[in-house]
Amino acid sequence: MDYTSRNEAALKVKRWSKNTIAAGPRHSVGIKSGGTVTAVGWNKHNQCHVSSWCGIKAISTGSYHTIGLKSDGTVVAAGNNEHGQCNVSSRHDIVAVATGSAHTHGLKSDGTVVAVGDNEYGQCDVNDWHGIQLPGN
Repeated sequence: MDYTSRNEAALKVKRWSKNTIAAGPRHSVGIKSGGTVTAVGWNKHNQCHVSSWCGIKAISTGSYHTIGLKSDGTVVAAGNNEHGQCNVSSRHDIVAVATGSAHTHGLKSDGTVVAVGDNEYGQCDVNDWHGIQLPGN
């Protein structure tokens, strides 16, 4: 007879990694096995044009843009770039991504943060951020 408690059983459940699905106000995105990406919903700004992405390990959605973090630490973007929120192609050494309505943040492996996009309220003023906790820590 198995005497595993409910709590012990719950801890044994395999959990998926963070950021494998994301939902914007009008679109949803998911990482498929193998690192490809699928999206559904309102696509007025091409925020769902992610089917060519591969090697993706995390995703995030803003109001009208989608960000993908590739396994090699680079970042890809699709959608509205009115405020520069998709200007991420030069990013590297990124370990996590996050999006706001019209801005994008990347956490680098050294614990610093980079940001692009709408900064009307100072939401991209992260130049002095150091020692931010890395995923898995």
